[in-house]
Amino acid sequence: MSVAEAIRTRRTVRHYLPDPIPETALDALLGLAVEAPTSWNLQDRSIVAVSGAEGRAGLAWATGGQPQPQEAPVVLVFVAEPQSWRDDHSDVYEQARRSGAWSDEFIAMFSAASRAFQEDLDRRGLLREYAVKDAMIAAAFVMLAATEMGLATSPMNGWDEAKVKKVIGIDGRDDLAIALLVSVGYPAEARRHPGRRARGRTVFRESYGAGGAGNAAHRE
Repeated sequence: MSVAEAIRTRRTVRHYLPDPIPETALDALLGLAVEAPTSWNLQDRSIVAVSGAEGRAGLAWATGGQPQPQEAPVVLVFVAEPQSWRDDHSDVYEQARRSGAWSDEFIAMFSAASRAFQEDLDRRGLLREYAVKDAMIAAAFVMLAATEMGLATSPMNGWDEAKVKKVIGIDGRDDLAIALLVSVGYPAEARRHPGRRARGRTVFRESYGAGGAGNAAHRE
């Protein structure tokens, strides 16, 4: 399946068969997830794969009784790490050095520029926003990769962050944020594409609303 096919065929599935996901498939899926890009390659997001009955029951509680955690064999919790830029990233730089992607000169420049950028975000209160964005990109990778693997997913909203944190063992960690929950498994339902608005309503060139159907109607 091509990326384009995965994008077109992915649907949100809320009900799942009880069949477990093979460990090799789950490992491959998580491996693809962490290939997602992050700002300054800080990799400021983590993924907690919850597959045990107790953990999934806890996530069902944290999501107000939604069926996905109760039925799907795995729920992936995407954790944003807004303060991780303060950590030691020498391992990241060493990997880039060994692969030939970054030179020593580039690493020195990149490290200094990255810290200055993050300090500016901190002053403006935007660290959480940037980390959540990075986590969401990884979640999008997961949904497309899962589709290619014959698995179904559901990006879940409507959860209590404090409860989710408690379930995954980071209760009280204000330095971390929950970005998204994604259930993964084999579908127990067939879902058709509900359609999307005409691109003239949502896709514009150069400036917002330019050439859009809604904008034209407003001008009239």
